[in-house]
Amino acid sequence: MSVINLNLCHLLEVMNLNNLTFISPFLCLTLMILLLSHIFMTKPSRKVYLLNFACYKPPLALLCSKEVALERARRYANLSEETLVFMEKTLERSGLGDSTYLPEAYMRDPPNICLEEARREAEMVMFGAIDELLVKTRVKCMDIGILVVNCCIFNVVPSLSTMVVNHYKLRDNIVSYNIGGMGCSAGLSAISLAKQLLQVHHNTYALVVSTENITQNFYMGSDRSKSLINCAFRVGGAAILLSNRPSDRPSSKFQLIHTVQTNTAHCDRSYKCIIQEEDQEGHLGVTVTRDLMAVAIKAVESNMTALGRLVLPVSEQILYITNYLIRHLHVAEIKPYAPDFKKAFDHIFPHVGGKPVLDELQRNLGLSDKDMEASRMTLYRFGNTSSSTVWYELAYAEAKGRIKSGDRVWQIAFGSGFKCCSVVWRAIRNVDPEAMNPWTAEIDEFPVDLRNHVQVGLIPYHFEPSKQA
Repeated sequence: MSVINLNLCHLLEVMNLNNLTFISPFLCLTLMILLLSHIFMTKPSRKVYLLNFACYKPPLALLCSKEVALERARRYANLSEETLVFMEKTLERSGLGDSTYLPEAYMRDPPNICLEEARREAEMVMFGAIDELLVKTRVKCMDIGILVVNCCIFNVVPSLSTMVVNHYKLRDNIVSYNIGGMGCSAGLSAISLAKQLLQVHHNTYALVVSTENITQNFYMGSDRSKSLINCAFRVGGAAILLSNRPSDRPSSKFQLIHTVQTNTAHCDRSYKCIIQEEDQEGHLGVTVTRDLMAVAIKAVESNMTALGRLVLPVSEQILYITNYLIRHLHVAEIKPYAPDFKKAFDHIFPHVGGKPVLDELQRNLGLSDKDMEASRMTLYRFGNTSSSTVWYELAYAEAKGRIKSGDRVWQIAFGSGFKCCSVVWRAIRNVDPEAMNPWTAEIDEFPVDLRNHVQVGLIPYHFEPSKQA
């Protein structure tokens, strides 16, 4: 915008507007369009702040080791021996530890898988996270003007967002949205939606709640391509409070800088690589095809390309563009240049879909083990909590006292569709460790040496081929 401003000033000087008789009507019209465009394009947007967030930590009674999870699947699910062996090998290499959480309904003998129990899980996670967030921020429920709730594969009537409105008696003119079916990227997409709404609604708060529901979504059949969900997904959720009130800046943790969304669903291969469907015996599950990694990498690369234009130093952008031109003009045979995003960010928190995904991201982005610590520890301690995992990672960094004033934070999540979303924050102040943090009581035990806990080797993937139209 500064370039536009300078060009306009130069144009005004050259044309000497004191003598308009020498200017043609066409030139006057052109100048007016330029001036109006400049005013419109430089109209300042409302700044959005993150006051605080809270990650739900389930009670100890719901702790479940990999061994117990497998044994319960053996006793109560309709799984073939081949599928159980596959699950065992997958769990050994998954990156999950033995202190993740499964829902109460699944821990009973026998498991009580029903809609009532699924609602109970949703209420436990959502209300638990929101209660903690309200204590942290001291914001009154009646001051919340926007509510966005996301949960992928559990959709009920009334909706989850309506459950929140009813429980907290939120005001009757609240702008409320319930996002479903968007997978693990939905939590950051919800932040993007809340940001846009905060540009329209003045002087208000936006509450974002990100969760997933496990109770009714444990796959009970013998299709191995649907059993990956059983191995990786665990109970969890997060609540985030945003504000566009300038007076909230001093008490906020972060300012929201950028949101970038990528959706590759126009491609059948992407659209069908993760899909909920019934197997031949009528058991509902989520099929993961063998195209997952290739599709995920493509979506992430596309998202990073769009984000890079906004955040990368000019030197990195020049190197990337030069490399691109050399390769596409066939000037020489060289490898694609991967921009160094560590020059743009102090902290990088990718969605912890699973160990293979983290391994691939670390390799492609050239990240160190230290860079990946929060991600791998979140996967180890809490498992894949879907859209809320990026908040457990940020909570880990805060518990370690690593977030300093001015730090740039990049959260990136990806999921079914196939979609990828990035959110960029800047720390307004040093973030001190808090008592109300899921990591606080045990943070000194981390990081753990995963070589002593995780069997080395590839995940024994047994996916369905992609379902092309």
